[in-house]
Amino acid sequence: MPRRLTAVLSTAAIAVVLGLPGCSRDEDGASPATSPPSTSVSSTAAPQVAPLPPPDALAGVLYRLADAAVPGPQKLNLVEGATPENAGVFDQFSNALLNGGFTPVKFDVRDVGWSDRDPADVVANVDVSSSNPKGPRFSFPMEFKPFQGGWQLSARTADVLLAFKTDSAPPPAEPGH
Repeated sequence: MPRRLTAVLSTAAIAVVLGLPGCSRDEDGASPATSPPSTSVSSTAAPQVAPLPPPDALAGVLYRLADAAVPGPQKLNLVEGATPENAGVFDQFSNALLNGGFTPVKFDVRDVGWSDRDPADVVANVDVSSSNPKGPRFSFPMEFKPFQGGWQLSARTADVLLAFKTDSAPPPAEPGH
């Protein structure tokens, strides 16, 4: 099953996630007690005006992004900087979860805190699994940005999780071309 799972997940570039430090495939269901350094939350950060979002609000973004019944073009507001050209990536993500045995998918959002990089953003550790206790699972640190009174997945997180690219930085030109 690991070979089949890896092949299926690579379809939507989730295989990258499985190879990141701090991610785990915890077969016994126990969660690690430590969080990856990339999601550190500063207790000395400036006081926030708004309260932290509840884990369900962040999970809602992920559930909608993973929902195969929602067409890719209707998911553009779920990811920072998404354009109509990115809609196919969202459909691939939904299909990869389905084909990888993650459906029905379960997102357990924990350790929500303010980001050290951008004080308006939040970071959280997310456990992704299926409702089958022996099914596949992985954990991944994610960043969310405030958007129109709600939240959306940051472009930085989408880039790794979905192999999603925005046009915010053009690729460097090769010398002599």
